[in-house]
Amino acid sequence: MRLDYKEIDKTKTYLITGAAGFIGYFLSKLLLEQGCRVIGVDNINDYYDVNLKYARLKLLKPFEKFISIKGDISDKAMIMKIFEEYKPNIVVNLAAQAGVRYSLENPDAYIQSNTIGFYNILEACRYNPVNHLVYASSSSVYGANKKVPFEETDFVDHPVSLYAATKKSNELMAHTYSHLYKIPATGLRFFTVYGPMGRPDMAYFGFTDKYFKGEPIRIFNNGDFENDLYRDFTYIDDIVEGVERLLSNAPTDAIPHRVFNIGNNSPEKLMVFIETLEKALSKTIGREVVFDKIFEPIKAGDVPATYASTDLLQEAVGFKPETSIEEGLQRFADWYVEYYKVK
Repeated sequence: MRLDYKEIDKTKTYLITGAAGFIGYFLSKLLLEQGCRVIGVDNINDYYDVNLKYARLKLLKPFEKFISIKGDISDKAMIMKIFEEYKPNIVVNLAAQAGVRYSLENPDAYIQSNTIGFYNILEACRYNPVNHLVYASSSSVYGANKKVPFEETDFVDHPVSLYAATKKSNELMAHTYSHLYKIPATGLRFFTVYGPMGRPDMAYFGFTDKYFKGEPIRIFNNGDFENDLYRDFTYIDDIVEGVERLLSNAPTDAIPHRVFNIGNNSPEKLMVFIETLEKALSKTIGREVVFDKIFEPIKAGDVPATYASTDLLQEAVGFKPETSIEEGLQRFADWYVEYYKVK
């Protein structure tokens, strides 16, 4: 069923968990710029450089309608208190323990945040009814799916990492709560989000860090350029526009739960992405940048390709991401050099 696209409702209160995170920051900023009231929750964990998280929050603080709360979604009493006090109309759950490879080292963090934390959000929505719950899933739920592009109706019962398993469990939990308690909920399967002020644990950011430290980068594709890894790299502005368009467009079906891909619908070979990043950095600093590359076998939990079908999203809210990797990586390169003062 097609959703009738509605503009963002500025009279509503928006609760965004993970507001100091990459997507959370940009979404909060977009809503605040339109005059919305935003309650931002984040535990500022040290999975990556907390200074970057504080830098994002600092840019949100001048907005009068922004309320920042330091807290962890795995703390049920705190979450219930926030819902009771601020009575959010629309909830966007972006707080999660991110990263596929880190889930091999620290599984506890994923269960605590992604499973227990999300359960607490669902419980809070159950007892404090909301107009719409939007939550982050991930392209990782598709596992090593060979059929491309990935469609929301594809079989997703074979996750290849604990991170993917927790995201799949989020979708099942949301579906169940929607069915039982009529909570309008939308899950978003994000595909490799990148851009300025991004996550330092992401490959493009790590490659740039390594270059300026004079260190080689490690590429997990066995040096096989013919059968290189493909990724559906999606620029941050495209991601937040897609999310924003969905916020006021809650599902109204018998079971009010939906899942959408948000990806670029245009996968790139990893090596092409790396070469484009080299060119972007070269342009920013005015000299040729070539990474020193070490090729290694693909890591456990990684998948050979991600490729989103965005037809459902386009049909629902008339939106399809369009930012090219050349444009997106140039913006990242310009930001990185300015932010870290490197040459």
